[in-house]
Amino acid sequence: MIDSRAIIDSGAKIAEGVTIEPFAVIGANVEIGEGSCVCSHAVVKGPTRIGKNNKIYSFSAVGEAPQDKKYAGEDTWLEIGDGNVIREFCTINRGTVQCGGVTRIGNNNWIMAYVHIAHDCIVGNNTVLANNATLAGHVSIGDYVILGGATLIHQFCSVGAYAFTAMGSVVPKDIPPYLMVSGHMAKSHGLNTEGLKRNGFTPEETKLLRSAYKTLFRSGLTKKEAIAQLEPAAENSKPLKVLVDFIKQAKRGVIR
Repeated sequence: MIDSRAIIDSGAKIAEGVTIEPFAVIGANVEIGEGSCVCSHAVVKGPTRIGKNNKIYSFSAVGEAPQDKKYAGEDTWLEIGDGNVIREFCTINRGTVQCGGVTRIGNNNWIMAYVHIAHDCIVGNNTVLANNATLAGHVSIGDYVILGGATLIHQFCSVGAYAFTAMGSVVPKDIPPYLMVSGHMAKSHGLNTEGLKRNGFTPEETKLLRSAYKTLFRSGLTKKEAIAQLEPAAENSKPLKVLVDFIKQAKRGVIR
């Protein structure tokens, strides 16, 4: 399963059942879990841990040093979970010591061609990052997020679970969960109702979230006033509580 023309450092740990195609390069301090595949001409450098059943397509650069002028060669990490697809020409950088030292990608993510995931990013599970989506350093992406092609996320921004960005969105602030945004600069355009439906949210939950959206973003209330109005209902609705808590904790302000 490992082609003789691949270049593999003696310090790499390759599990049973891993496929490494011709001319792939696997560096020192790389661990690759069972059932994963590294295609021809892909480069994986360490320290990097890759879980089971991932596929890294040709010409991707995974686990390279962070693009941060403060980086001075420290041992920082990239951690990738299970079942991820990383398509051609993706670049995924390790973390920096100033922010915990780890870039982390969860499970079952679909990362399309030319995506860049910078140092210290945290990507959850079951996301779709379409072609040319770009995450600056320290970005957090929640579960089931879909980023349209050529979406740009500013450093230190967070994108809440089940959010959706249209192609070409430029995101300078946090995107609360469940929202659909687009534009340069991005603005909200209501709930990602189709995404909620596909992922099992009930009509009652969606109706409650739609009402909360109007209270938060269309009522003219201040953030403090809107949150105070929603908190009683949030105690009895987990999806609404997730939304309210995200906005309360947002550090960069939120897309409106």
